[in-house]
Amino acid sequence: MATLIKERRIVADNWQLIKPGPDGVLPETPAQGDIIVPLVLWQRDRAQLLARKGKLGAWLDSHEDPAAIAADLNYFALVAVSFPKFGDGRGYSTARLLRERYGWKGELRAIGEVVRDHLFFMAGCGFDAFLLRDDQDPQEALTGFNDFSESYQTSVAQPQPLFRRRLAGAK
Repeated sequence: MATLIKERRIVADNWQLIKPGPDGVLPETPAQGDIIVPLVLWQRDRAQLLARKGKLGAWLDSHEDPAAIAADLNYFALVAVSFPKFGDGRGYSTARLLRERYGWKGELRAIGEVVRDHLFFMAGCGFDAFLLRDDQDPQEALTGFNDFSESYQTSVAQPQPLFRRRLAGAK
């Protein structure tokens, strides 16, 4: 069973991810409970999803534009961004867009191929929750947030690149 790290702590995951089957068919949506739905289901069944009991989360695949849910962000308790394979970094851009362009303040969860080696960088892009791949040791994964003391690049948490921070400190 996958482990959820949220705000750098291992926590219980109360959300159900509504996944399409191998044939692409979506399962029946439960009448209650907290669910994360793929974009296609949100677009197809928006009214029914808003009428059900329980919290609602949106799931964006790496090829899907966050602009597709930007106007509806107030309906979601979380947004999950899928990383379909280890080398697919499009989810990093999606996270930055959600945080910086669309002002998303809620939980931003990385799902799919989420591994320890990426946690520091995912956090820098705005993710605050990480559904680890099943083969990842959660305690070891937590150490990934401390792999680096500084980041050269800008991030959601640190909008100034390192060279500008150093220049400001030299004055």
